[in-house]
Amino acid sequence: MREKTTSVQIVLAQHCNTIKKPRLFGGQLMEWIDVTGAVAARRYTGHNVTTASIDNLSFINPAFINDIVVQEAYVTWTGRTSLEVRVDSFVERNGERQEINVAHLVFVALDENDQPTPVPQFLPETDEEKTEYSEALIRRAIRLKKFM
Repeated sequence: MREKTTSVQIVLAQHCNTIKKPRLFGGQLMEWIDVTGAVAARRYTGHNVTTASIDNLSFINPAFINDIVVQEAYVTWTGRTSLEVRVDSFVERNGERQEINVAHLVFVALDENDQPTPVPQFLPETDEEKTEYSEALIRRAIRLKKFM
């Protein structure tokens, strides 16, 4: 069973734009996604990591000042030195949770000389993990096609 990394933030004034009802900046959410994903990747690999790519970052619903943002991250796929991490972001408001973002990030594990290093193989066990793994292979093929 996969391990999840969870982070929690309170949306403060400095995280928001200045319109009538202050909303969380997309860039701030992106930063939190990157950090939460990196923590999950570091825990999984036991190494420092660097972000290689972020796939299709869509903002589904807004978060407003004083909202609680919860993020859950977990590994969906591994290659030789890279791994994909899914980060789900939710807003908690009035006892309810609403999805605001789903992101898939690719990290590369680094050794003590900041060179790519092998990562432990991820073997999906549950049906959900197998589905995520299959979808990760499709995303990987699309990324490779773009850069070839």
